[in-house]
Amino acid sequence: MNKSREIVCIVCPNGCRMNVAYEGNNKVTLVENASCKKGEEYAVNEIQFPKRSITSTVGVINGVLPLVSVRTDKPIPKEKIAAALDEIKKIRLEAPVTFHQVIINDLLGTGAKLISTKEVAELEKL
Repeated sequence: MNKSREIVCIVCPNGCRMNVAYEGNNKVTLVENASCKKGEEYAVNEIQFPKRSITSTVGVINGVLPLVSVRTDKPIPKEKIAAALDEIKKIRLEAPVTFHQVIINDLLGTGAKLISTKEVAELEKL
């Protein structure tokens, strides 16, 4: 059974509205209105292998802030996002936390690193 979907490209500021036709097994058969090859590749990947970057927060013990923001260093398969967020929810870091500190080296076997996006200093002890 053939399907179609409109996808707005996010590769460049043009924001091409592409029409993508694909078969039931998600094999892309046609991409219309892509103004460049990169947009066409984006459309195919979005249908066949959708990926997203994750941003979240992780608890910090003995830090001047109770949380530190984190992100994946590259997109992961969309179907692994819920499991990845469950893993991230379990993490507690001991302060200090450094900028771009690697928290998980290979998140759920995706090859993506989970890294901090800011510093959190240790709470001063009295």
